[in-house]
Amino acid sequence: MTVRKYALAFLSPVVLLAGCELLSPPPPLEDPMAVRLNELERRLVALERVLASGSLIDLTVQMDELQRQTSELRGRTESLEYNSDGTLSRQRDLYGDLDDRIQYLERNLQASTPASTAAVSPSGGGLPVPGGSDRENYEAAFELLKQQRYPEAGAAFQQFLASFPTSQLADNAQYWLAESYYVTDQFEVALEQFEVVVSDYPRSRKMPDAYLKIGYSNYELQRWEEARDALQRVRDEYADSTAARLADQRLKRMLDEGR
Repeated sequence: MTVRKYALAFLSPVVLLAGCELLSPPPPLEDPMAVRLNELERRLVALERVLASGSLIDLTVQMDELQRQTSELRGRTESLEYNSDGTLSRQRDLYGDLDDRIQYLERNLQASTPASTAAVSPSGGGLPVPGGSDRENYEAAFELLKQQRYPEAGAAFQQFLASFPTSQLADNAQYWLAESYYVTDQFEVALEQFEVVVSDYPRSRKMPDAYLKIGYSNYELQRWEEARDALQRVRDEYADSTAARLADQRLKRMLDEGR
């Protein structure tokens, strides 16, 4: 009986403690706001570590440097494009000036021959500079053309083509040979010679000019359809050339004339 009393006395506190644990409420759930605050603080600490290490500053400096270099390269590119456009524009202006001067000579051709000059003229159908190079003879023939000595210039260019058929200046010589006929109103012969430029020298820089003069020659011969075809070809295929501008002017003139 005594043992039983001791046992009950010992177990009673244990049972009471267990009962208290069973009867106590569950721990409250973690506050969502506290969770978010903890997350924000964790991210803030991480950012502070990045700033402390200097890596973000390095990245910012590198980005600024890249932007500076990009701006500098863009400036150089724009400068190059400007210079290129300026050079091309000056070349077109020079070409236009030369073409306008030739047009002026065509409109104001005089029958009289200019006073004699020091330029060498071909004798007996020979080269202007016997024994000279192709360039020397080309320049001599071209000088005769500038002096409006068209028959002599034509003969000089003909002899040049016979003597230097493979010269890099042959296409130019052929074009100016045709020009020597055009400015003396020999439009039929001029037309044939300009067509030789087109057929024999398809890669020549004189192609747009040759087509333009084919149109002009046909215009003078009152072959309106052929003239229009040639001029439209210049305007469409060589749109950026001075020849295209002149072709467009002649087409408008034909339209005004009802051709």
